[in-house]
Amino acid sequence: MNRRAILTGATVLILLGLAISSSLPPALVSAATPAPAPQAPPSDIDPHEAFGSKSAPITMEVFSDFQCPACKTLFTTTNRQLMDNYVSTGKVYLVHRDFPLPMHAHSKVAAQYSRAAAQIGKLEPVQDVLFQNQEKWEQSGDVDGTVAGVLTAAEMTKVRALVKGGTLDAAIAKDQALGQGYKVNQTPTTIIHSKGQTFPIVGVVSYDVLHQFIDQLLGQK
Repeated sequence: MNRRAILTGATVLILLGLAISSSLPPALVSAATPAPAPQAPPSDIDPHEAFGSKSAPITMEVFSDFQCPACKTLFTTTNRQLMDNYVSTGKVYLVHRDFPLPMHAHSKVAAQYSRAAAQIGKLEPVQDVLFQNQEKWEQSGDVDGTVAGVLTAAEMTKVRALVKGGTLDAAIAKDQALGQGYKVNQTPTTIIHSKGQTFPIVGVVSYDVLHQFIDQLLGQK
């Protein structure tokens, strides 16, 4: 099972006072990957799998599994507010990384459909429907039918062709290899890049904590 690391309350006080004084926010140490990570975001990000401006001062990579309950929580709570307040305003470049875990029978198929939808410009609605209906397709295995609920027949024809073509597996494997380079071993794991610093955060962090940390990073000289 995936663990949840929800940081709230007193954590905020530590973040405000200490976060910027070291390479890793002390408030997030318990939820952070201790292994070293690259000091700059990857330069070959697929724009179909990202939201916002690539010139934003902060890049966030979210390694996620569509069948992971904690990933659903992060997507539907924290990251939705992040999209509204930081991504849409050009402050954060949010990158989705596929990291399907072997314990989840349908997560790789979901990643394939999501990635296919991204190629036709429909990543956001497909991500949303997969997470919102996670419990249903997890039981039935009907990823195709779930995705069909938010795409037109013509769009589904394109998505199915991409999935059946088998070309998406290499991109998913590339994300997984990148995650392994960051020492990702559970989902969700978020890698924050800012001004040459890298902050790996494991688990679900509340929006209240995250936005205060981001604001400190944005204010850093």
